[in-house]
Amino acid sequence: MDALKKGLDALYRKFNRREFVHPDPLETVYRYDSPLDQEIVGLIAACLAYGRVAQILTSIGRALEAISAPGAGPREFLAGTSRRGLERRLDGFKHRFTPGSELAALLWGIRNAVADHGSLERLFADGQDEDHATVLPGLAAFVEKLRRCAGGNDACPSLLSSPNDGSACKRLNLYLRWMARRDAVDPGPWTTVSCSRLVVPLDTHMFRIAGRLGLTARKQADLKTAEEITRGFARYSADDPVKYDFVLTRLGINPACRDTDLERLLLGEA
Repeated sequence: MDALKKGLDALYRKFNRREFVHPDPLETVYRYDSPLDQEIVGLIAACLAYGRVAQILTSIGRALEAISAPGAGPREFLAGTSRRGLERRLDGFKHRFTPGSELAALLWGIRNAVADHGSLERLFADGQDEDHATVLPGLAAFVEKLRRCAGGNDACPSLLSSPNDGSACKRLNLYLRWMARRDAVDPGPWTTVSCSRLVVPLDTHMFRIAGRLGLTARKQADLKTAEEITRGFARYSADDPVKYDFVLTRLGINPACRDTDLERLLLGEA
């Protein structure tokens, strides 16, 4: 255990730096200074984070153009727009399985949720179950409310997943990592979500690495596997079990993070 923790911490010190973020949807959040804008942009970016990274970044850019106006941030723009206006601005938009009408519904849901609760953070905080070990009940409540604000349970089928649906919720757990953690990579504009309750955003890279590290023997990258892997990482970082998510997933994303020592560092042998 000590050797593995030493290796993980070495990776964190070496690669948990903003210079290694590109290409990643998170970089779009850095463009905004206001936490109230960051939480909106982060949710858009996370929800669109499926498929090839180049396509993801292009689609996020197109989405942000749709809610941009001179002198107004995303929050201010959404507060003064209509659903029909959003649909017009996103006419012709397409990101894999997501048409412009669905993205417009998500943006309308965000707009209504912020109007009702003051912020997305407050929306999430209102649904948290402080007696539960993880954020998952709060995430389920968050998604339910967003879906309702967007027009109903069927409003955003490709963008909003829920733990109640059995989904591992990779993209929304990624969003919560961005919002709750604050270090050289994660901006952490939220203060009401404890990092100790976050769940690992489980993608194919993390699933493969976690299996190699002996954190799971499960065969499917589902919600139970995400919870199991999170508990495994909590043995090395109880207050922040998703601490190593960024550096470990760089292995399959950023060529600059591939060096000859990486495997030995990963296994605690260097």
